[in-house]
Amino acid sequence: MKLDPLAQFFEKRLKQEMPGAQAHNLMLPKLKNGTGIRFKHEGQAREGGVLILFYEEDGIVRFPLIERPEYNGIHSGQIALPGGGKEASDDDLIQTALREAEEEIGINKSDVRVLGSLSQFFVGASNYDILPVIGIANQVPDFIPDRREVKEIITPAAKDLLDLEKRKTRDIDVRDGYILSSPYFDLQQKMVWGATAMMLSELVVILNEFNISEQ
Repeated sequence: MKLDPLAQFFEKRLKQEMPGAQAHNLMLPKLKNGTGIRFKHEGQAREGGVLILFYEEDGIVRFPLIERPEYNGIHSGQIALPGGGKEASDDDLIQTALREAEEEIGINKSDVRVLGSLSQFFVGASNYDILPVIGIANQVPDFIPDRREVKEIITPAAKDLLDLEKRKTRDIDVRDGYILSSPYFDLQQKMVWGATAMMLSELVVILNEFNISEQ
């Protein structure tokens, strides 16, 4: 997998219909009885954006994920894509994703070439509508984590998402006695599950199309 052909593929593919919920549901956590979780929220969902940033290092296409610090919140300690909520100064959710990534992992947003986006994704746990933005950097970013929001930055290879041995399932004790059976990606010995895994699952479907086209 090389960056330039991948970028060319994305520029065309992201203008077409996305796999959407069918792909998301492949990594959907469920209760032990096999049903999904339903969340009740008051008020409209907040909008946000996350960035899936591809770059090439020593011939390997990689992308950054962040490990959030422990805090009193729904996503404490989880692995996530850099991103966050839209602010009034953001023209759109693409700008939200770029700004948040710059703040969280220290990239220069002007160095990112945006190729498009995946399907908008509703995160029920936190009542957010998230747009996953796809971009590339033509040089290895100099990552600088914001220590208030980022415990660690990991940089898995994109090809690891396609490795079936890295897709696993385990039980998770989330809170209030809820035990979830959750699919996850095992990336650099980190458990990537929940909303992040579901968004990446749509990416996996598209990356598989790229692999087929390259053969």
